[in-house]
Amino acid sequence: MATPKTIGADDIHAAIHQIAASIAERHRAGDRLILLGIANGGIPLALRITARLAQLSPRLAAKSGSIDISFHRDDIGRNPIPKEFTPTVLPADVNGARVILVDDVLFSGRTVKAALDELFDHGRPAKVELAVLVDRGHHLMPVAADYVGLHLTTTAAEKVVVLLDETTPKRDRITVRPAVAVN
Repeated sequence: MATPKTIGADDIHAAIHQIAASIAERHRAGDRLILLGIANGGIPLALRITARLAQLSPRLAAKSGSIDISFHRDDIGRNPIPKEFTPTVLPADVNGARVILVDDVLFSGRTVKAALDELFDHGRPAKVELAVLVDRGHHLMPVAADYVGLHLTTTAAEKVVVLLDETTPKRDRITVRPAVAVN
């Protein structure tokens, strides 16, 4: 069995800064910019990127919210909606806005597809982009992130676990470990 690999807080914080800097470079003041964290892993990341954007480019005035994909999952029969249901919270009208979907890990692309379905249930953005902390490859759908913090080489038999500690960011970590077999 492979030994788990861990990425620490300093590398994570640098990746978040790089994502925010790339967003600030691509967008300008006056853009109606909305960052939507995909529940649940993308929510704390979206909040951190929005806070970093406020420091880097205060005139950008990005807003953040959350998007729930529970009802759009293609595996809802195997994975019912969790009791810790996090609803979609849009901080502004998405019609005509520039929306950045934010998630912690990009793997197969199915989560992104479900997030797009949920987003378009609420309106028609001018543009949709994707920001992820980790792109681990193995995409099964034609999905690519516009902003990537870290590229990790993994096998399909591994799991990437992201912990963004909301109270103590020094504890942030990403762990790559063997996936648990499901019977």
